[in-house]
Amino acid sequence: MNLANKITMARIFLVPVLMIFLLVKYDLGRFQIGEEVITVSEMIATLIFITAAVTDGLDGYIARKRQLVTNLGKFLDPLADKLLISAALISLVEMQRLDAWIATVIISREFAVTGLRLVAAAEGKVIAASALGKLKTIVQIIAIAALILNNFPFSTFSFPFSDIFVWLAVVITVWSGVDYFVKNREVIHFTK
Repeated sequence: MNLANKITMARIFLVPVLMIFLLVKYDLGRFQIGEEVITVSEMIATLIFITAAVTDGLDGYIARKRQLVTNLGKFLDPLADKLLISAALISLVEMQRLDAWIATVIISREFAVTGLRLVAAAEGKVIAASALGKLKTIVQIIAIAALILNNFPFSTFSFPFSDIFVWLAVVITVWSGVDYFVKNREVIHFTK
């Protein structure tokens, strides 16, 4: 297994670790600024999530730079991305920091575009990530990290940073999903 695939596997293994820090109730301590409190578990979960998210770009860069692109990597990389985002969103719903419908919209888009890519691949076509798709990923990562931290430190001065990025994530997620289907509509064949 090459270095890029090892990084991708590490990202997959970080998913349950992230969920443990988010969902298992134990007190590792907390920090308080004014009336706002952030737990050590939330801080660790945020670091794990950001580390896993950053490795997404790193493994792809290494694979291309060192010519280590493999079929295993092509399979594992998008799987790792979907697992990380889905696990974080579902955990945030469980923590009552995110409405279930928002998580459903985002996760549904991910599966729909993956399905489109699979249909295209069966026809020998590759649907590359678009600039809008990359923007979607960045906005989702920011929104999720802000939600894990419960809008800290922005909550100390009542600025709805996490809410703004959640709504941006929903809009850009839907927009990019529609964009993929419109630009690749020839891949979908409807029978008469």
